[in-house]
Amino acid sequence: MFQQKKGNGHRSVRPFRSTGFSALLVLVLITGLLSACGSKSENEGEAQKEQPTTEASTTASSGTAVTEGNTEDTKGERTVKDDLGHDVIVPEHTERVFAPYLEDSLLTLGVKPVAQWASGTQGHGYLQDQLSGVPTLDFSSGLPSPEALMAYNPDFIILHTAQYAENGVYESYSKIAPTYVFTNASGDVEKSLQVIGDLLGKTAEAEKAIETYHAKVDDAKAKLAKVTEGKKAAIIRFAPRGISMMGGNYFSGYVVYQQLGLGKPALVQTENSATVSTEVLPEIDADFIFTVEQGPGSMKEMTDTKVWNSMPAVKAGHVYAVEPAPWLGGGLIAYGHVIDDTLKALTQ
Repeated sequence: MFQQKKGNGHRSVRPFRSTGFSALLVLVLITGLLSACGSKSENEGEAQKEQPTTEASTTASSGTAVTEGNTEDTKGERTVKDDLGHDVIVPEHTERVFAPYLEDSLLTLGVKPVAQWASGTQGHGYLQDQLSGVPTLDFSSGLPSPEALMAYNPDFIILHTAQYAENGVYESYSKIAPTYVFTNASGDVEKSLQVIGDLLGKTAEAEKAIETYHAKVDDAKAKLAKVTEGKKAAIIRFAPRGISMMGGNYFSGYVVYQQLGLGKPALVQTENSATVSTEVLPEIDADFIFTVEQGPGSMKEMTDTKVWNSMPAVKAGHVYAVEPAPWLGGGLIAYGHVIDDTLKALTQ
């Protein structure tokens, strides 16, 4: 372009009489063209300098995502593995959570679910004051259909046990929203709470709740030590499917035996549960008995027997009926109720 303009400039000199004016005109044209070319060259140079920086930034970001095992994007999403090895995309913000049978942990973190677990129409009794207005979904015949769940538009789903994910449920639910599956969230309530806290951006709330709960345990142990040292407690569950004594690995048994330190009867010394019948009642070596009745009238047949009434704990008046929901619940709120009930029964 420059050479063509320059050539035109030379051809235009001859027709003009004033060579001074022509020379000035040519000089102006040349200066303008040089300035334009110079600007273009500088701009291209700057673009070349910026390009490697952009590429380096992109590479570093991708490297971080791969190293940390997280997939980062403009939405702040990340990818984690659940207990069954599924890759789960965790949104930066979750507002509509469905976590059946984990309502205790959700409420501990200050989160209300979009719908709650229920057997029939009855959810966890001890949580209903905090779950007011939350619709129930009946699990008595299995998990809700994907169509029923979609009506609540969850943006994150957490399943409390691997059994919940069977028979194609995980595949169906994960198409509705990212779905995280625990092997068994009730096996270690505190660890499960920490995981849920991480998934929902509530890590600080989880740690604070655990710290507060530990302080409650320590205070209760100090009060109970005055009356329960060397004493044993039995937790007998009267359920429609049978009568059993609870061991120390789950639900209220974990709280009473492992955290509060009461002794276990011989029948559950090394077992997580034991079947109870009239014949084995004399073998229950317990100073205190907590009865958990699921369904009205399920205790009467046994507790009306002479064998039951001849037991040392019964004769001493050390039998305490407790509400089944928290004593069969898996969460720090339920555990807190167990502690309160135990303190009330044994120290008041």
